[in-house]
Amino acid sequence: MYKIDFHHPCHIYFIGIGGISMSGLAEVLLEEGFRVSGSDIKPSPLTESLEKNKASVFYGQKASNLADDIDVVVYTSAIHEDNPEFIAMKERELPSLTRAELLGQMMQNYDIPIAVSGTHGKTTTTSMISEILLEGDYDPTLSIGGILKAIGGNIRVGKSEYFVTEACEYTNSFLSFFPKIGIILNIEEDHLDFFKDIQDIRNSFHQFAALLPEDGTLIISSDIENYKEITEGLQCRIVTYGASPDSDYSCSDIRYDALAHPTFLLNRKNGSSESFSLMVPGEHNVHNAMAAIALADLLGIGSGTVQKAFSGFSGTDRRYEYKGERNGITIIDDYAHHPTEITATLKAASNYPHKSLWCVFQPHTYTRTKAFLSEFAKALRLADHVVLADIYAARETDTFGISSKDLRDEILRQGGQCTYLPSFSSIENFILENCINGDLLITMGAGDVVKIGENLLRS
Repeated sequence: MYKIDFHHPCHIYFIGIGGISMSGLAEVLLEEGFRVSGSDIKPSPLTESLEKNKASVFYGQKASNLADDIDVVVYTSAIHEDNPEFIAMKERELPSLTRAELLGQMMQNYDIPIAVSGTHGKTTTTSMISEILLEGDYDPTLSIGGILKAIGGNIRVGKSEYFVTEACEYTNSFLSFFPKIGIILNIEEDHLDFFKDIQDIRNSFHQFAALLPEDGTLIISSDIENYKEITEGLQCRIVTYGASPDSDYSCSDIRYDALAHPTFLLNRKNGSSESFSLMVPGEHNVHNAMAAIALADLLGIGSGTVQKAFSGFSGTDRRYEYKGERNGITIIDDYAHHPTEITATLKAASNYPHKSLWCVFQPHTYTRTKAFLSEFAKALRLADHVVLADIYAARETDTFGISSKDLRDEILRQGGQCTYLPSFSSIENFILENCINGDLLITMGAGDVVKIGENLLRS
């Protein structure tokens, strides 16, 4: 594997430089004095920010974009072997790294690299941790999978020993990392276009945990089924949190304010208890916060700093994000695209004042939709009214014999209310005709469904 020397910056080319993670890594390298170039399909705020920082960005991907003086090419799993730049890289035998391999090498330049993993909640928990370190003036370097308002983006380059990043299990990316502190929030079936089954996924998380050194620490949810199977054989310190009072950290007395923000009692196994309040909704965020508190305790950060950080954290973009109001209809956008995430979001919404709860859902990938058809229907039935958009294909092609109409039929079969409409414009018109003053509308999914709410607010 090509090894980057951070003491001797070189020229690095990114295929797909405009992605949320790739752009962040490029920003860090620019700060470290590297020459950075890359390509993407079209301009975006992320690519424009890179260009302002002296990166060379090409729009449209072609072999001629790869200059003769490139030292190494970085790409993601989203890049297919028929990509012209990928083909040129192979033909010219240019050194290459995956995004995860580059991120892993970057982690080795910090004394305390922190990696947050889990099927759900990575971005929110990473953001909570980031807010705590920023509030405590720890000057961390941050790589987040969403836009954090406190730093005006998804990346921050600090000067301290702390590096915080998300650790995604897809294609076993996180097995290229070198964390000193690892967090596992949850483990469920997902990404079944790569993993064989839940046991394959659990094995991957076990391998991630095994990356931690003997003087490292794993913070893991005890709510994970048979979590000790994941921690078996580890030499590092293990800290648990979850619903069980036998965990090192547990919670009780959860209460919600008028906007569904929880206050809870954090109980430590040593007998101490403290009250914390969040500005993000839902019980799932209480559990995300417990992981962040456990980390803060490990680093010796006081509870006052943690509470102040929580009070200033209202979420990242597309995580139960308030978008605005139209004709008395409150519009929220959320990234949920797995049945567990949908359930958590809709349960959180039930504590928010409203007459009827509407969910406009855009399924994400054919594989996921087919694998969890019944589970999606059960989760979506928590809304009073469901409107389905077409499946967002992402990296896939339609070879699975599944569509949003199948999901609609399953919701109806389970006794729910559901409407399928083939275009965003037809969905927007349907909402305007049927939503009334006092209703709560959530646009939901990992694709571009956010545009529906934004279009309604603009019209």
